[in-house]
Amino acid sequence: MAEKDKTKTISGFSSMRKRDKIKWMAKTFFTDPEAVMRELMSYWHSSDEQQKILDGFSENTVSNFPMPFGLAPNFLINGKTYCVPMVIEESSVVAAASSAAKFWMTRGGFKTEIIDTKKLGQVHFLWFADKQILTDHFQSIKEKLIEDCSDISANMNNRGGGILDLELIDFTDKKENYFQIRASFETCDSMGANFINTCLEQFAKSLYEYGTNITGDANALEVNMSILSNYTPECRVIASVECNIEDLGNFKGSMEAHTFARRFRDAIEIAEIDPYRAATHNKGIYNGIDAVVLATGNDFRAIEACGHTYAAEGQYSSLSHCKIEKGIFKFWLDIPMAVGTVGGLTSLHPIAKRSLELLENPGAKELMSIIAAVGLAQNFAAVRSLVTTGIQEGHMKMHLKNILNHLQATDTESEQAFSHFNDKIVSFNAVREFLQKTRDVKV
Repeated sequence: MAEKDKTKTISGFSSMRKRDKIKWMAKTFFTDPEAVMRELMSYWHSSDEQQKILDGFSENTVSNFPMPFGLAPNFLINGKTYCVPMVIEESSVVAAASSAAKFWMTRGGFKTEIIDTKKLGQVHFLWFADKQILTDHFQSIKEKLIEDCSDISANMNNRGGGILDLELIDFTDKKENYFQIRASFETCDSMGANFINTCLEQFAKSLYEYGTNITGDANALEVNMSILSNYTPECRVIASVECNIEDLGNFKGSMEAHTFARRFRDAIEIAEIDPYRAATHNKGIYNGIDAVVLATGNDFRAIEACGHTYAAEGQYSSLSHCKIEKGIFKFWLDIPMAVGTVGGLTSLHPIAKRSLELLENPGAKELMSIIAAVGLAQNFAAVRSLVTTGIQEGHMKMHLKNILNHLQATDTESEQAFSHFNDKIVSFNAVREFLQKTRDVKV
């Protein structure tokens, strides 16, 4: 280690008070430590009680990282109107979702179908005894594992959920001695990660004991790990919109409905066959999905991992699809999604609780429907822009505010800039030149 880097290391950091952590960081890594400390501490919550809750979500916390909390109104989903909370920092996402929601509100709104809510977990183990012994005894092993978990699953069973099934998977053709127990669960309105992992670890203990008994050999098996899978292809929702092509109306540039519908469908088909386009296409879907997932205190990383894995079956492809048939334009999203509305951050994060109240306290299935509809709306808005005016026109108009803030424009200068760029292309250089000319005239 270089001599200068030794000053950047520290022992006992996790046990230090938060103020001392900030002080050490500021003095070690910044040229103006007092300014850095003031800035980071200014983001602490004004309520000590709320700050304690936020600090409990992670480790070694020194401050909070604010994100915009926006609203997308006018979402008509399965006949019910929602105002959807969205947490995201990217310009134009909330505006695009709101625009698509308003567009489809007068064309029947969004329809959703919950395919299933099954979650999955795995016990990965190596079996060194005769394979036939394992397969012959698996039914009794399965019954024993579920029985030994009865205390853990009792509360979930009372809520209508619990352990659904256990399946033995033979992977010995890919890795010597490797087997897996794939377990399926119903976790009702909770995401269920803690429940699933607790059950799986109990399965592992019971499996070891039972394996020892039936083989007479304590070394007959070795459990490698027990953990839920974030790939839940059956825990899935389909969101869709459809209308007569003529009802789509006309679009910018005098594009009529039939031309738009054809160009839109072609864009979706391109994302279905080209992984390079599909990656960007699906990222746009997750712009909408992640924003609602974050706002409601769910795990956007798990949801994205699941969706991208689902999109990669065979070849990475679009999660949304479109068809034109008998004069009807139909656009839909088929996506796996495991969310919860009770437990975890949904119950602890103060804004997540408000988000769920705003959505009128949905259950997990209803929240799946809302999130999928927002993902579809986001995708519709993006592809609509791409096949008509291009994506930058709307995006850069929304980004204009960020550019003006970066250039420290006054309120008056910002008003003048919005007026000036109403019918012009927005770029960082163009905005800077406009401000410079405006300021020169004042001088």
